[in-house]
Amino acid sequence: MKKLLITGARGFIGRHCLQLLLERKNFEIHAVSRKEQKKDRLDVHWHKVDLLDPRQVPQLLARVKPSHLLHFAWYAEPGKFWNSIENFHWVRASLSLLQAFSVYGGKRVVLAGSCSEYDWKYGYCSEENTPLLPSTPYGICKHSLQIMMAAYSKQTGISSAWGRIFFLYGPHEHPNRLVSSVTLSLLNGSPAHCSHGKQIRDYLYVQDVAEAFLALLQSEVQGPVNIASGRPIAIKEIIIKIAEKLNRKDLVRLGALSASPDEPDFLVGNIGRLSKEVGWRPKYSIDQGLTKTISWWKSRSNDTQ
Repeated sequence: MKKLLITGARGFIGRHCLQLLLERKNFEIHAVSRKEQKKDRLDVHWHKVDLLDPRQVPQLLARVKPSHLLHFAWYAEPGKFWNSIENFHWVRASLSLLQAFSVYGGKRVVLAGSCSEYDWKYGYCSEENTPLLPSTPYGICKHSLQIMMAAYSKQTGISSAWGRIFFLYGPHEHPNRLVSSVTLSLLNGSPAHCSHGKQIRDYLYVQDVAEAFLALLQSEVQGPVNIASGRPIAIKEIIIKIAEKLNRKDLVRLGALSASPDEPDFLVGNIGRLSKEVGWRPKYSIDQGLTKTISWWKSRSNDTQ
C-alpha cells in the first residue's frame, strides 16, 4: 500500500482530508502534529514532530519513507498571518521537508498555496494568465516556495502540484473568520457587525477543499491548480443567507465595520485546470455548505451547555 505523510493534520483542511482518507483506505496514513495525539485509531500513525526544527524533519522522513506527501502545515493565526515573520520560517521548514522527502524515496507531493500569490487587481485569477504579484509576506513566501518547489521537482524528478486555495468555510473554522463569526454572533443573539459586504469572493466548503486536494494528490497534474468554486458571490449575500437560516436578519449590521482599503472588489478563481485536468468539481452549493456549517456550530453550542 502507498504511504502518505500529511502535515497540518489537525488543522482546518487537514482534519477533513484525514477523515476522507480513513474512509477510502487507499493509503497507509502518517500524520504530523506538534502535540501528542490520542491513538484512538490504529489506522493513523501519529508523529509528534516540530517541523520548524531542522533536526526533526530528516529523522521523521527516514522513519516513515512516504511515497506521497500532502503539506498543509503553516502559520495561520487570523489577523496575524499576513505579515508575520513566521512565514519565512515556514519556507525554510517546507524546503527541508521537500528535500528529505526526495532523499527517502518520495514520489508525489502536493503543497498548499494561496490566492494571495496573484496580483489582485486582475480579479479573475487564472493559473496560466493572471500575473503573480503578492503584496504581503504571506503571499510572497507562498509564491517563493512554489517557484522553488517547481525547480526542485524538475531537478529531482519528483511529481509535484501546488493547490492555490481561495476562500473557505465550514466545521472547525477559526471563530474569528467570516462565516463562523457571523454564525456565532447570531446563535448567541448578538449583532453581527460586518463591512458593506459588496466585495465579490469565491467561497468553497472545506470538505470540498479537502476532496479537491486528495483528487489533485492522486492525479498526475503538475504545477499550480486553483482550489476554488469558480462561482462569484457577494460577501453580504453569504451573511444574509446565514441570517435567514437562523431567522435573525434583524441582528445583521452591514456597514458597521470599515472595509480594508487594500481589499479588491472582485476576487474569483478560474477552475479550468481543476475541473478539466484533475477531473474534479465542487459538490456542495453555498446553501448546502452553510446549512452544514450552522448545524455543526449549533451542535458545539449544545455540547457546551
